[in-house]
Amino acid sequence: AFLFGSGLKPQPPNLSVFDNWIHEPAYLSGMIAGKLTKTNCIGAVGGYSVPEVNRLVNAFFAGARSVNPGIRRKVVFINSWFDPPKAKEAVFAQAALGADVFFGERYGVIEACREKGLLAFSNMQPQGPLAPDTVVTGPVWDMWPTVREAVGLVRGGAWIAQDFAEWSMMRKGGASLAPYGRFEETLDPEIRSMVAARREEILEGRFVVPVDETVPSSD
Repeated sequence: AFLFGSGLKPQPPNLSVFDNWIHEPAYLSGMIAGKLTKTNCIGAVGGYSVPEVNRLVNAFFAGARSVNPGIRRKVVFINSWFDPPKAKEAVFAQAALGADVFFGERYGVIEACREKGLLAFSNMQPQGPLAPDTVVTGPVWDMWPTVREAVGLVRGGAWIAQDFAEWSMMRKGGASLAPYGRFEETLDPEIRSMVAARREEILEGRFVVPVDETVPSSD
């Protein structure tokens, strides 16, 4: 039984795939960003423009525009999975163009926002402790539901080639919104209620966050 982290498709008889399908909390993060921006300009800094990154950035912007249709987007891909100095430069450049809230798909964004007094949304894991007054929240990926399901299938002799995408989503517990930290007290209660309501709609299947893997671009 093989379980491979990839955007590829399952291959019979025994190669399954998984990925970080955390676009739902990215959308919720965008909703908050759309309410918090004062310039109506939001930035995002990503690693590479690959599908799993594109869908997070696109979901973030979609969430922002769902509550603030006038949002302008600024997007930069640093073409590296880890280059904090380059990510910081991208933030500074976007801030010069008016962006005041950022999605930090890569490391370096939070540090730049902290230096500039801007707001940031983290990615993959709770990163509020890195800059408590800067990081509002962000999408979180929990691999345990995927691992638990995979091990259970192997133990039960029921392994087949399949896509484990659903186990990385909110309804299965594989994705969530990071704690608000210090923003728990300062974030407008109406914003928190708005996000909580949409979260429930997602969990109940009454709202589906669109999957858009096209390369996002700046307005």
